[in-house]
Amino acid sequence: MRIAVTGAGGLIGKALVRSLETDGHRVVRLVRRPADAARGEAYWDPDAGAVDRASLAGVAAAVHLAGAPIAAGLGTSGRRRAIRESRAAGTRLLAEALASQGEKPRVFVSASAIGFYGDRGDELLTEESGPGAGFLADVCRAWERAADPAREAGIRVVHPRTGVVLSPAGGALAKLLPLFRLGLGGRVGSGRQYMSCISLSDHVRILRRLIEDGRLSGPVNAVLPEPVTNAEFARTLGRVLGRPALLPVPAAVVSLFFGEMGRETLLASQRAVPAKLLAAGFRFEHGDLECALRAELNR
Repeated sequence: MRIAVTGAGGLIGKALVRSLETDGHRVVRLVRRPADAARGEAYWDPDAGAVDRASLAGVAAAVHLAGAPIAAGLGTSGRRRAIRESRAAGTRLLAEALASQGEKPRVFVSASAIGFYGDRGDELLTEESGPGAGFLADVCRAWERAADPAREAGIRVVHPRTGVVLSPAGGALAKLLPLFRLGLGGRVGSGRQYMSCISLSDHVRILRRLIEDGRLSGPVNAVLPEPVTNAEFARTLGRVLGRPALLPVPAAVVSLFFGEMGRETLLASQRAVPAKLLAAGFRFEHGDLECALRAELNR
C-alpha cells in the first residue's frame, strides 16, 4: 500500500515507518521543511493551512501522529494554544485534504490520547466511557472532532487513544530511566493514580492493525490490558532495573515545578483498558507492564 504519515520523525512515527517499509509498503512522509520527493516526502504546514494535496493522490491510508509535545509544558497561553491548534487545526487540514481526493483512502488513523477521559480515579475506562474535564480532555475532544471531514466523506476514521508509550528512546520512560538507574526513583504523589501503558513495539502493531482491520473505527484504547497504579509502575521499573524505587515525589512538588501540566499528566488517574482491541482478537506481544519494560529495555 501507499500510506501517508505525519510525525514520521517522532518516536512512534519512526518505528511505524520502519515497520511499514520493512513489509514493502510505500510511505509518503509529510514534512514541514522543503520536501525531498526522491525520499518519499511531501510538504505540509498546518499553521499556514498548506498541504501538497497532489502527493496524497492514491494513498490507501493516512496515519496522523503530528502534534506539539505536551511534555514541554502547558504554562503559557501561547503554549496551550500551540498544543490545541497543532492537533485540531492539523487534523482538520489533513482530513479535508483526504476528503477532497477523487480516490479516497480507505482509512484515516488520527491519533488521540487517554487524556480524553480526564482524571477518573479507579473508574474502569473503555471506549464507551464519556469525556472527562480539564485542558487535555478538551484538547482530545477537539482533536477527534477535527477528523469529521474525512468521516463525512465516507472514510473509515480510527482514533488510537494512546497511553504512556514505553521506550528508552524517548517519552516518559526515557526521562525516568536516569533517576531509577541511580536508585532515586519512586512513586509520584500518592501513587494511587492509574497509568495505562503500552510498549512501543505493541503500539506499532496496534497502528498496523487499525490500518488493516476494517471492523475497527472510532476511538480505540491503545493500552495494555491491565493498567497499573503509579506506585506499581515505580516498583516494577525498579525491579526490572534491579534498583530500589523508594523515593516518592510529593504532589505539592509536582504542582510547584510543573503546574497544570504536572497535575494533568503525572497526578491524573486513567484506568483505561483496550476493550475494542480485545474484542477484535488482538494479541499483545507484551501483555503486562513487566513484560513490556523488559522487552523495550533489552532491545
